[in-house]
Amino acid sequence: MIENVVEFFRNLPPKKCTECGETLSEQHECYGTECEKCAAIK
Repeated sequence: MIENVVEFFRNLPPKKCTECGETLSEQHECYGTECEKCAAIK
């Protein structure tokens, strides 16, 4: 069962910015949905 959970997370698509669509470099403690450029604009 653990293998299935690991596979699920491994197969998730990369997280993308909700504003411009750029792929985000993810961090385990980050819940942001915008890239640094778009977040700085606001």
